[in-house]
Amino acid sequence: MSLTYKHTKYAAYIGYITQAIINNLAPLLFVSFQREFLLSLDKISLLITMNFGVQIITDVASANFVDKIGYRSACVIAHIFAVAGLVGYGTLPFVISPFAGLLICSAVCSVGGGLTEVVISPVVEALPGDEKASAMSLLHSFYCWGQVLVVLLSTLFFVTFGVLRWRFLPFIWALIPLFNTFLFLKVPIRQLNENGKSTPVRKLFTVKVFWLFLILMLCAGASELAMSQWASLFAEEVLGVSKTLGDLLGPCAFAVLMGLSRTVYGLFGTKMNLRFFIFASGVLCVISYLTVVFAPLPIISLIGCALCGLSVGIMWPGTYSLAAQKYPQGGTAMFAILALAGDAGCSSGPILAGFVGDASGNLKTGLLAAALFPLIMVIGISLIRKNKAK
Repeated sequence: MSLTYKHTKYAAYIGYITQAIINNLAPLLFVSFQREFLLSLDKISLLITMNFGVQIITDVASANFVDKIGYRSACVIAHIFAVAGLVGYGTLPFVISPFAGLLICSAVCSVGGGLTEVVISPVVEALPGDEKASAMSLLHSFYCWGQVLVVLLSTLFFVTFGVLRWRFLPFIWALIPLFNTFLFLKVPIRQLNENGKSTPVRKLFTVKVFWLFLILMLCAGASELAMSQWASLFAEEVLGVSKTLGDLLGPCAFAVLMGLSRTVYGLFGTKMNLRFFIFASGVLCVISYLTVVFAPLPIISLIGCALCGLSVGIMWPGTYSLAAQKYPQGGTAMFAILALAGDAGCSSGPILAGFVGDASGNLKTGLLAAALFPLIMVIGISLIRKNKAK
């Protein structure tokens, strides 16, 4: 069968599902790690730090080598690392020291996740067609649906086979990146720039508008993760609702509405103004944060949390697309540095909310402080609109 650019899109979608597996499967197994390997919370925290840190390092490194080895090789390597890391979760902790094995698996998976994040977006951006922003939004929606899929199907596995058989679950999820490895070997792939080279990283930092997009990406990541990371704890401990209800109406609803936002723009984005969509989303995000903090009833706060997912959906992929429109010669290096800024935001948002919440003794105050990020997003998008008018 002759494979076309349509199959390249499918491979990219599966790539983002793979990234969702990498980022969301291990947290579902943390309790099992604690019970079976007697791991303390500080060691679990170290696994999380390893995941984030290695992805950051991969973002930085890939800016220099992805163009040299080509998109196809980078995609294949990313998926091989994902397969190796997932298979490792079910084997390595039982062969060597459990904690050392888990650390190694986390690092290997993170290389795959970080490289996927950097290379998949320019692969889609380079495809033929004029509907770039819609394609980018639809691509990123598959991370959200992948996140929901991982939670639901993994829960079904635990109910059917029991939590004690958790070590077989990573083998099952590894089949997805394994299949996609062979798909990326065959699908047609174009380079983002005709000469296959990106603007040097040093030159990127001399472009004023690029700094603005860095700030927007940081705020996009922070706006998303500050709410999603603290939603479950906020619902259970601050609002006083049950964990099941809090997770369903908080983090799960957040992910579903975030995916819905990206899907809608992906399907109908050609009829919408991307800058205005991001601007309106930023305003809604600020309102969502304020609703969560000041709502008189817990159910209204949970609705605000879900609406936050709807509002942040377009921020990350939309900023990618705006950057590609404004500075098309940026190439792969630009996507890599933007991914780095987004990952930095994914860390700084929850950290700010947690630090301020801890200092004030109230997580609501921390989330109120995090509302600064979508507010900066609104101001930044306004500056881009004025710049275009001039």
